[in-house]
Amino acid sequence: MEGSWTELLPIAVAMLGTGLIGGIMAGLLGVGGGIVIVPVLFHILTGMGIDEDIRMHIAVGTSLATIILTSASSARSHFKRGSVDTALLKSWGVPIFIGVVIGSTISLFVEGQVLTIVFAVIALIVSANMTFRPDGWTVRDSLPTGFVRHVIGAGIGTFSTMMGIGGGTLTVPILTACNYPIRRAVGTASAIGLIIAIPGTAGFIWNGLDAANLPPFSFGFVSLIGFALIVPVSVLAAPLGARIAHAIPTGLLRKAFALFLFVTAIRMFYEVFS
Repeated sequence: MEGSWTELLPIAVAMLGTGLIGGIMAGLLGVGGGIVIVPVLFHILTGMGIDEDIRMHIAVGTSLATIILTSASSARSHFKRGSVDTALLKSWGVPIFIGVVIGSTISLFVEGQVLTIVFAVIALIVSANMTFRPDGWTVRDSLPTGFVRHVIGAGIGTFSTMMGIGGGTLTVPILTACNYPIRRAVGTASAIGLIIAIPGTAGFIWNGLDAANLPPFSFGFVSLIGFALIVPVSVLAAPLGARIAHAIPTGLLRKAFALFLFVTAIRMFYEVFS
């Protein structure tokens, strides 16, 4: 990244702050941090003048890379507390992996604006779900089995990869709508983040190896500078989020997070259509 130290300092501070918030959110809500990291990176890259055709790809790829360690830290904390459903992980592992491959492949052929729209649309849906869904509301008494369960897992893997998120943003609402206890849903989602982030990162690195106009210190569509600044803070913050999740009601925080998602989605739509 070119520029003076006075230009780089605000970017560095923004990325460190992103790591802190993303790590806490990863442990608290099982969202992998990507739902925070992607929009912040997107706006940082926009401010740096990075080509609009690749800025969302870099934001997504870098986010997935950071989620590897963040999810590992968060999942470890939840596993110690017995809130990770290992049976569900075994059931969903292959379908989610297939979804990641599909999402990575789609991302190779679509423009950055398409990824931005996908992120904004799903962020709006998740925001509405967090805001308006009554506490305790469920669609059914348990998660579907067989083919339907596999389709759900593949869908989570596909859209999470295209958004650069760890899967919790989609997994937690789906599981709780199927009468899953919230803390068990959050813990399981944090582990699912690993299944998504590892192959997803590899896909975005591979897809971006020959890309033009990448910022300095990029490895494919992964910004190594962004990774180096975000990861240490987010990994340290994730266990704090997990402890908070087991200590306080999270209803008010969900409403605040829903507002953040709503504002983020509107700003992304503005970037695309302005």
